[in-house]
Order: sequence, then C-alpha cells, then structure tokens
Amino acid sequence: MDQDILTSTEVAQYITEGKTLLLAGEEKLLAGLPRGRWIGGTIPYFITPKEGGMATREKIFVTDISPMAASVQIKSYTQDDLGTVYGEEQADCSFIIIPAMTGVHSAFALNAPNYKDFGARPLVGWISGVHLEDLGKATPKVFNGETGEMIDQAAIVMHVALPPGKTLDVGIVNIFEQREGDTLTFPEDGFSCREVAVNGVKESFVDYIERQKLDTKLPLVA
Repeated sequence: MDQDILTSTEVAQYITEGKTLLLAGEEKLLAGLPRGRWIGGTIPYFITPKEGGMATREKIFVTDISPMAASVQIKSYTQDDLGTVYGEEQADCSFIIIPAMTGVHSAFALNAPNYKDFGARPLVGWISGVHLEDLGKATPKVFNGETGEMIDQAAIVMHVALPPGKTLDVGIVNIFEQREGDTLTFPEDGFSCREVAVNGVKESFVDYIERQKLDTKLPLVA
C-alpha cells in the first residue's frame, strides 16, 4: 500500500493504467478524473509521507492498494442500508468514505457496533469534508470512480478481495486518553450542542469550555 500527494494529471495516469486507488482532494479535482477502480472523498487537508501536515487545493492524496486488490466491488450505502456494510461475503476487507455531518455519518457513529457481522472483516476509512473557508458554501462529497457519480448523502465503499494466501491485519493507534475530571453528559445524540450536564448540573457548554480553558482542537475522550 503506497501513499503520495500527486497532481490530477498524475492520478489520471494511474487510473488509466488500471490501478486500484483511494483518493482524497478538492471536489473539482476528483470530478475531473477518468472513470476507473477508485473511490474518493473531498478534503484539502493531509498528512503526507514526505511533506508532513499540509493543505492544498491543487493536489490529490493517493493511496494505491493495487497489490492487495485481486478484485473489488464498489457500492454506496445510505443511512437506511449502511447496517449491511460488514456483510459482503466476497470481501476480505473494505474501505469506506463517509461525508461529514450527514445522516449516514450520524448513523455510523451511533450504530456501527450494532451492525450485523460488525468486525467480522476489516473496515477502514475516513470522513470527507471541505476547506474551512468553504463551510456553509460547499458540502462534503464522496465519489464512485467506476461510474463517475458524486454523492453527498451516502457512504461509498470499496469491498476488496485479497490475492490467494494473503490476509490483512488492521491495528488502531489512539494518541489520546481519558483524564480524571468532570463527568459530561449531553442531552441528545449529534455533532453539536448548546448545553451539557457537568456532574449532573446543567449549564452552557460554551461557558464550561471557557471556564476550563479547554483546547477545542483536541477531542473529548470517553
């Protein structure tokens, strides 16, 4: 599995050569690519092998999985049928891209552990997004490279069958850990809120963040 940051011309060449790719980049770049064995999601922020962290609207982050992909099946899943994503019996592993802040994003975040055959096969991926300057003006998208379809209300998944004799082991590295402190309880599921119960006492979440001097660049860990 090789990763690189490339121009759209270079990515198009990979696609015409028949490579199997996972792509991330600006919407206009992904929309201009030829059809082939790839899926993609919008985002301009990357951590690259050579440059480290970077933001670019002019290049595409490429993960080439060709050596491990004997065959692939690309499917989209809405929030109504996402619960079947682990059940593709012909797949040894799958790659998923979900558009941020959508119904399918919420469905996966809340319900994935309850899906049939959860964890039976490795499923890895990421959440597509937009440049911060485009918040409220553009929506996160995913792409089906086989059909050229651009989607904003469903997940795109590439189911992969490995070559004979190959297996895949996926590990997780979490650089954050829960600290001692207050117990926070939110009144409802979702990606935003106004109020929080702090040790059982309701208050403004903004006031709590300011009083505790929390760094909002870091996640809440439960």
